[in-house]
Amino acid sequence: MASSEHEGRLGEEFFTPGTSSFTEFLAAHRPGLLPMRRPFPDGVRAAPDRFPHGTTVLTLTYRDGVLIAGDRRATMGNLIAQRDLEKVHPADDHTAVAFAGTVGLALDMVKLYQVELKHFEKIEGIPMSLKAKASRLAAMIRQNLGQAMQGLAVVPLLAGYDVKAPEGARGRIFDFEVTGGPYEKYDFHAEGSGSPYARGALKKLYRAGMSRHEAALAALYDAADDDSATGGPDLSRRIFPSLSLITEDGFERLPESETEELSREMVEQRRTRPDGPNAAP
Repeated sequence: MASSEHEGRLGEEFFTPGTSSFTEFLAAHRPGLLPMRRPFPDGVRAAPDRFPHGTTVLTLTYRDGVLIAGDRRATMGNLIAQRDLEKVHPADDHTAVAFAGTVGLALDMVKLYQVELKHFEKIEGIPMSLKAKASRLAAMIRQNLGQAMQGLAVVPLLAGYDVKAPEGARGRIFDFEVTGGPYEKYDFHAEGSGSPYARGALKKLYRAGMSRHEAALAALYDAADDDSATGGPDLSRRIFPSLSLITEDGFERLPESETEELSREMVEQRRTRPDGPNAAP
């Protein structure tokens, strides 16, 4: 982003007081660098089934924080485009984003959002509040509305640990619609093509004292059982859902070995109970 008149030197815009939002800075001075602002070439129309789409992601709160998880499949129409896509990404030390929707746009949006939060903290000297983080992500989604209306939507889930919330209720969840509206959800939520089945499973399993890992894996398994675009545990290729925790200590991704062990146990249990466990009495 160097000035064309002074090669290798920063332009005047870098020294002009303005917003603490990196996205707004780009929109004002280099709008073409924003992934949501890139138009399709003349004569080219969006064809959603020609672009990889991520499917099911979910999150649930518990006493120490929040768990966020996703399957690993990306589809392109009726084809499996990728089997090991990572849909859960840390946004900062105490916040994570999981996405469903158009993969390329989603990954660009996640990277831009990570810079947005870091830029704000450097400019203001303090971290952004969790509610403000949700508002910033909503604004970025709103900028993608034109492409979303052509079928290239990105629908993220935002999960975070809120140090200002009462103890025991610091795990918080925000869901978004394609027009950018943020909505706080409680206890659990899921997005993507398999989300109705995942939410149904979580309604059945979510309770105080539950095993959050097993509940998340069971919900993703049920989603894969009824939604062809959601990938279940792939034992032969050793591809398993990704699970991450956000607590007072920060973001932590569960080791692959632990996720594999839990997944194999669940698959074995489903041999005798294909529909999974019943709701607790």
